[in-house]
Amino acid sequence: MSIRNIALSRRALLRGAGVGLGLPWLEAMIPAAFASSKVPKSPVRLAVLYMPNGVNTNSWAPQGSGRDFTLSPTLAPLQDLKDQVVVMSNLWNAASKGGDGHYVKEAAILTCTTIKKTPGADLANGVSMDQVAAQRVADQTPLPSLELGVTPVAIGVDAVVGYTRVYGSHIAWSSPTTPLAREINPRSVYERLFRASSGPQGNSAKMDTLLLDRVLGDARRLRAQVGSSDRLRLDEYLSVVRSLEERVARSGSVARTAWKPRVPIDPKTLPTDSPNDHAEHVRLMLDMIAIAFQSDTTRVSTFMFGNAVSNVSFRFLEGVSAGHHDVSHHQKEADKLRQYQLINRWHVEQYAYLLRKLKGMKEGESTVLDNSMVLFASALSDGNSHNMHNLPMVLGGRAGGRIDAGQHLVYSEDTPASNLYFSMLNAFGAPVERFADSTGPLPGVLCS
Repeated sequence: MSIRNIALSRRALLRGAGVGLGLPWLEAMIPAAFASSKVPKSPVRLAVLYMPNGVNTNSWAPQGSGRDFTLSPTLAPLQDLKDQVVVMSNLWNAASKGGDGHYVKEAAILTCTTIKKTPGADLANGVSMDQVAAQRVADQTPLPSLELGVTPVAIGVDAVVGYTRVYGSHIAWSSPTTPLAREINPRSVYERLFRASSGPQGNSAKMDTLLLDRVLGDARRLRAQVGSSDRLRLDEYLSVVRSLEERVARSGSVARTAWKPRVPIDPKTLPTDSPNDHAEHVRLMLDMIAIAFQSDTTRVSTFMFGNAVSNVSFRFLEGVSAGHHDVSHHQKEADKLRQYQLINRWHVEQYAYLLRKLKGMKEGESTVLDNSMVLFASALSDGNSHNMHNLPMVLGGRAGGRIDAGQHLVYSEDTPASNLYFSMLNAFGAPVERFADSTGPLPGVLCS
């Protein structure tokens, strides 16, 4: 028997010494009926990695344009991936003009909508680009989307600017009034991915419903025991948690019973639920995106490196002695600018880590990265001035051959970022007539 004629189950395990280890995707897992031209077409995935507090603009933009460009010191970690990314200059989000320094910009980074200024639960934004995509493929995977972070949701009011901090804790919005709850515990995320990938027979939806009912019940009981200001905070929290209800219901729907994972998720390789530090926490959450995409448990994900106004300490980086938000207000001081750039570069390194991980996941003759779009972005350019012009944005992956990667595209000043989202939705297979204030596809991004 030839090696090519060996047929392996997608749930195949390597067994030894009593341990079962899930195999990666192998060509031998392709059923004989799908040989050669009949191989199932790989799905397109979409992810957004959000970095708070902007960048040191002196060290961000590449030199040159088109395919003849040199990566900047901050973008240098992408050197081996240069042919897999598109760096875009001069995009902006017109809806974030005015308002406060952070919330009006960061809550709207994917909605391109001017948020309502409110200290309470009467939120108003738009539907985010990722959720437009997720809603289009919601019945094709167990989880329509996966929202991740490393920092708990901030509640209450930022007294300096009068906005609820809930705005600064979410970039994914399924409706103008519904920000989607983020998961920050890597073990919990992994367990949920495993339950979801086990299919309806694994009672995934039932287990998630029981957990959700418990959380909502506890919160309602607590609400009856606290004062008015705390009730407002709980209402904010509940508005986010309720966003899980529809997703939980969909994950157990009859419509997706025919779904099978492209790669099995091994229940024995649970990550820690107590990462040692911020850096490890970030890597574990990025690993969750990679696992979710490789297994096809979801095709849409967002990840927040931190909430708006994040002041995570970066003392673990050599040469950095302060928090993120503190150094972003550099006041043009040379040492703060230097530290700011080091923090920016570290974030790009994490982005590169995810791209490499997806690139290493084979999928027939391509890779998961080839079939993905992964956007790295901040809602500010210069954090010191809260500038919303010339946003730092990099798009990685080729979306199944739809993205023309390996370029630095320089646009006219204040080109709508929504045009990029319009193009990404087209490449994802969820075309729209218009997204927010878009005027059409972003030239050069899509393959002609």
